[in-house]
Amino acid sequence: MIENIDFAKQGGLVPAVIQDASSGQVLMVAYMNETALQKTIDTGKTWFFSRSRQRLWMKGETSGHVQEVEEILLDCDQDCLLIKVRQIGAACHTGHYSCFYRDLDGQQVAPMRFEPEEWLRPDKEGPGVLFELMDVIRERQKTRPENSYTSYLFNQGLDKILKKVGEESAEVIIAAKNREKPELVYESADLIYHLMVLLVEQGIELPDIFSELRSRR
Repeated sequence: MIENIDFAKQGGLVPAVIQDASSGQVLMVAYMNETALQKTIDTGKTWFFSRSRQRLWMKGETSGHVQEVEEILLDCDQDCLLIKVRQIGAACHTGHYSCFYRDLDGQQVAPMRFEPEEWLRPDKEGPGVLFELMDVIRERQKTRPENSYTSYLFNQGLDKILKKVGEESAEVIIAAKNREKPELVYESADLIYHLMVLLVEQGIELPDIFSELRSRR
């Protein structure tokens, strides 16, 4: 019963560990409030509360990689959930079956068990490259390697990043006005890259954007 869960201890949220019901592999960790848990129980699909977006979201709402709930367990302190699921597709937005596929040095230790559709693969000409680029940008923000342009942008701060987004927007406009298709493609790529740096700086994920676009469809 939901009444047995101590939501108040952590400000209305409890962590939920998501586990593959068949293999026992831990897939991801997210947070639930009372409403998210109730929707999970009612629908049989996992629902969570996003701390960054301050809203409810269903796993797989944009990708279709839903989690079908098989069992919900409560820990001894009544403030953490273990949810056993049947994972459809990948649990991680990168296309990996589990979010826990890297060691502390950032090295990949688990293969990509889930093979995304061809147009989503990072090594193909499709939107999968955006997720790959997002991971690289996020890693540069964390490690700040020398001789990296991305590191330079993060070191310079928000104003510099915003300035570059503005400059690249202007370049896109000029290329479009001049009807220079190759230049427009080039400048559009520059704009998307700088916009993604801004998103990482602001703590925004690509699924946040996808979800917003989906809501407008």
